[in-house]
Amino acid sequence: MDGKLPACVIDVGTGYTKLGFAANKEPQFIIPSAIAIKETAKVGDTTSRRLNKGVEDLDFFIGDEAFDATGYAIKYPVRHGLVEDWDLMEKFLEQCIFKYLHAEPEDHYFLLTEPPLNTPENREYIAEIMFESFNVPGLYIAVQAVLALAASWASRSIEERTLTGIVIDSGDGVTHVIPVAEGYVIGSCIKHIPIAGRNITYFIQSLLREREIGIPPEQSLETAKAIKEKYCYICPDIAKEFAKYDSDPGKWMKRYDGSNSVTKQPFAVDVGYERFLGPEIFFHPEFSNPDFTIPLSQIVDDVIQNCPIDVRRPLYDNIVLSGGSTMFKDFSRRLQRDIKRTVDARLKLSETLGGGRLKPKPIDVQVVSHHMQRYAVWFGGSMLASTPEFYTVCHTKEDYEEYGPSICRHNPVFGTMT
Repeated sequence: MDGKLPACVIDVGTGYTKLGFAANKEPQFIIPSAIAIKETAKVGDTTSRRLNKGVEDLDFFIGDEAFDATGYAIKYPVRHGLVEDWDLMEKFLEQCIFKYLHAEPEDHYFLLTEPPLNTPENREYIAEIMFESFNVPGLYIAVQAVLALAASWASRSIEERTLTGIVIDSGDGVTHVIPVAEGYVIGSCIKHIPIAGRNITYFIQSLLREREIGIPPEQSLETAKAIKEKYCYICPDIAKEFAKYDSDPGKWMKRYDGSNSVTKQPFAVDVGYERFLGPEIFFHPEFSNPDFTIPLSQIVDDVIQNCPIDVRRPLYDNIVLSGGSTMFKDFSRRLQRDIKRTVDARLKLSETLGGGRLKPKPIDVQVVSHHMQRYAVWFGGSMLASTPEFYTVCHTKEDYEEYGPSICRHNPVFGTMT
C-alpha cells in the first residue's frame, strides 16, 4: 500500500462541495455545489436538451465560476442532500477531479460521502459514474454522520474516542439529527429539520427588508448572508438580549459596509437585533416557519428517546456538531443547556412519581464542539482514508467488473459479503 497516491476525498453537499486529498487537515477547495450549463430553448425533456454533440458537452462551469458565467443556466445537482440529476452530477465530478484536484482518477482511490437514508439505487448510480466514466481503481461511499463522529475525535483523548453518538449535521440546505451506535446509523430514528443555513439567511433578509434600508434589492440576499457569517451569534435569553441592545445600542450595534454592484455607490447597514434573532430560529423555529415549531433541543431529545434504551446514556454524552450552520458562537452551550433542562425535568418527574423512594442516576449531557466543525465530514473522511485499513474495505474495479454496481449496496465494513 505504500506506493499508492493518496485517496481523493469529495464531500458533495447541498450548499458547498469540499474537495481534497486524504491525510490533509483541510479541504483544498470549498466550492458552491452549482453547475452552469448552456441550455438550448428546445421544448422537450431535460435529457434531450443536454445531449449536445461533441465539444459542446464540455462547455460548462462549476463552483464560483458558474455564477460569473453569462448566458448559462445555473443548476444544482444536489437538493436536500440527495442527488437529483445524475447527468449534471457526472459533469460536476468531472471538473472536480480534473480541473480542481488535477488528479488522474485511474491512479487514486476515492472516498465519496452519502447522506443518511440514501437509497441503494443512488449508490449504484454513483458507482457506475466512478467506475465506468472515470475508471477509478477503488471507491468507498461513507455515511456523513459516521465521518462527522470520527472528526470529533480531534478534540478527544484516545480512550474517549467512540463511534456512538448523536450527530447534528446542519449545512446550507438541510439539518439532520442522526443517532449512531457503534458506527451503525439507527435509521428509524433519524429526524430531518426544515431549518438550515439558507433559512437563517432568508430570515435575516426579511428582517432587513422590513426596515427598508438602502440595500440594492438584487444584493439583499448576499448582504444577509455576509451579515449572518460575520456578526451572528446565539444568545442565552432573547428578552435579556433585547434589553441589552436597547440600553446600550452603541456597544452592540454593528455596521456592515457594502457597495452597489451596478452603480458602485457605497451603502451601509446597521446590524442590530438580526445578530441574535437569525440563528435563534434553531431554538424558536416559529419565528420564520409557522408550520414547524419544535426547537432543535426538543428534537434531539426525542431522537434519543426513540433509540434503544441501552444506547441512550452514551448518546446524551456525545452530541457532536457538524456543518457550517453549527458554527455560531455559543451554539453548543445553548444546546447543551436546553437539552440538560429537558432531561433534568424528566428525571425530577420520575422521582416525584416514585414518591421520592427512587432516585434516578443523573444523566450527563455533553455537546462536543471542535475546531474541525465546519467541514467535519470532509475531515473525518480525510482521516479514515489515510489509514491502511481504508484500502481493504473499498469496492474495487475488479469487484465491479465481476458483480456489477450492486456491490455498493453493501458496506464491507459491516460484516462479510454473503
